[in-house]
Amino acid sequence: MKPMLFSYLLLSIFPFCSAELYRAEAERIMNETPLIDGHNDLPWQLLKKFNNRLSVAPANLTLLNDTHTSIPKLRSGRVGGQFWAAYVPCDTQNKDAVKRTLEQIDVIHRMCDKYPEAFVCVTNSTGIEDAFQAKKVASLIGVEGGHSMDSSLGTLRTFYRLGVRYMTLSHSCNTPWVDNWLVDTDQEQPVHNGLSQFGKRVVREMNRLGMLVDLAHVSVRTMADALEVSKAPVIFSHSSAYELCRSRRNVPDDILRRVNETGGLVMVNFYNMYVSCNKEAANLSQVADHLDHVKKVAGSAAVGFGGDYDGVPTLPQGLEDVSKYPELIAELLRRKWTEAEVKAALAMNLLRVFKKAEEVRDSLSQEPPDDEPIAYEELEGQCRTSYGYPARAKASTPSVLPAALIIPLLYSLLL
Repeated sequence: MKPMLFSYLLLSIFPFCSAELYRAEAERIMNETPLIDGHNDLPWQLLKKFNNRLSVAPANLTLLNDTHTSIPKLRSGRVGGQFWAAYVPCDTQNKDAVKRTLEQIDVIHRMCDKYPEAFVCVTNSTGIEDAFQAKKVASLIGVEGGHSMDSSLGTLRTFYRLGVRYMTLSHSCNTPWVDNWLVDTDQEQPVHNGLSQFGKRVVREMNRLGMLVDLAHVSVRTMADALEVSKAPVIFSHSSAYELCRSRRNVPDDILRRVNETGGLVMVNFYNMYVSCNKEAANLSQVADHLDHVKKVAGSAAVGFGGDYDGVPTLPQGLEDVSKYPELIAELLRRKWTEAEVKAALAMNLLRVFKKAEEVRDSLSQEPPDDEPIAYEELEGQCRTSYGYPARAKASTPSVLPAALIIPLLYSLLL
């Protein structure tokens, strides 16, 4: 008798032990198919708490107890794959965003180096599957915010060579080429009405590289533009369903339907403000509601998990840290999700999208890199040079009055 059928028979006979049975079934499934999470901000915590010094004793990832994430918690949560966020805030834009992002990429690599028994840094779908077999956390890098590349396609390509496998097109700020989610509120005004022409080129270059296009944090118009331009499926690495919580950080139903049509993925965020729209109160069941909604509108192949652990101040009751994932899977089983649907959400959907992005990359292998820079006039900030760009017209210098005219003028002012 299949384990799933046996569990259902037990539940019908002994309903009082249903919670334990669902939890046991969740653990069995997750031992076979570990969870891949789309977004975790532990590297940001390492910067804030320790200035990225993994060598100091309090930064021991096996002993951390004041973060949502640690090695023991990941193991308890059956997390087998993690996109670690290389995040730097918007106030670095036009300043030191690239340097700061490189430092966050570096600390992720050093996590893998320092804890090889727990983490293995990988850059492709095969690497994830190999890590599953080795019982390690497949560690991938996502750059959270297009401001990190400073409008440079060369920087984008360098990020890829350093192991970055997705980039969120914006964080909570516009860049010279993309509008963020705040333009759909009364806090900011649209600048590009989605993606600029250069922004569309960024998406195409990401396709050529095999880097996933992440639409968390972008405006609805940007979502639509990217879905139109991208040849590979897109992801939302940490966003929930707008229909259930009307935060503009969430994904509206019309976009969910486009995700279904294009084979993309929505990895549901756990932040209270995007789950219940109440910063102080949310629960595990409400997160399951978002997963149900994405499955209903976009299909079971579009569902994933993007907890946003260590990047948010409040989390739902029952999902306080990464160790709690089996409780959420048990709730989905209680809601009659099939084993195939659960495994798809756990890992198979992300692997499918990743493999498709790799197929698109391979199909574009004869395409040359896009080496046309953004127009200098589209850039912002005073702290940049213009090397390589055509000489700009110099501001006209004010004409100087001849001395013969200055002396009489000064004399008249003194009278």
